[in-house]
Amino acid sequence: MKSVKIEGKKRSELGKKATRQVRSEGNVPAVIYGGKETIHFSAPLMSFRPLVYTPEFQLAEIVVDGKTTKAIVKDLQFDVLTDELSHVDFLELVDDRKVIANLPLNFTGQSQGVKDGGRLLLKMKSLSVRTYPKHLKENIEVPIDNLQLHGNIRVEDVVAENMEILNSPRIPVASVITTRALRQAESDAAAAAKGAAPAGKK
Repeated sequence: MKSVKIEGKKRSELGKKATRQVRSEGNVPAVIYGGKETIHFSAPLMSFRPLVYTPEFQLAEIVVDGKTTKAIVKDLQFDVLTDELSHVDFLELVDDRKVIANLPLNFTGQSQGVKDGGRLLLKMKSLSVRTYPKHLKENIEVPIDNLQLHGNIRVEDVVAENMEILNSPRIPVASVITTRALRQAESDAAAAAKGAAPAGKK
């Protein structure tokens, strides 16, 4: 799966003054936890952009003092005034330790309900899962070919091999709703049926 390489510099001073200095130089303070040691580092703002400003799920390969650590983003902080990225928390990936991650949903196929005139409504963009690092992937595929008019695909219908989905099972992730034109056609058909004379009568 895709990964973004970030080359950072280890931080020895962690106070507010040192942090302000880091940001004034165009760098972002960050931390990696979850492994044998917690690593505080900083890296240029631009190096985080491919990882942060994207809907895709990607791994981070962080190089600090010549050592590469694989991690995933766990928390982002932004400046309340400038909306600029101000801090990043990473969780180190350890092979034998499960992690919780939000994986995007990739809806595939064409809904039968849409073919029948309905409109597809995507209600969730991602799901929270717990799994081992080796099973992480860029997205979870959700086939919608059999999704009928007025039908729903719920969390419990999503198949994610080797993963435990943490969202409530009854929440809809996708639905096909009736469009205005289709509702009008159904209403006209119902009205016509009511107004039709019984067989054998004029």
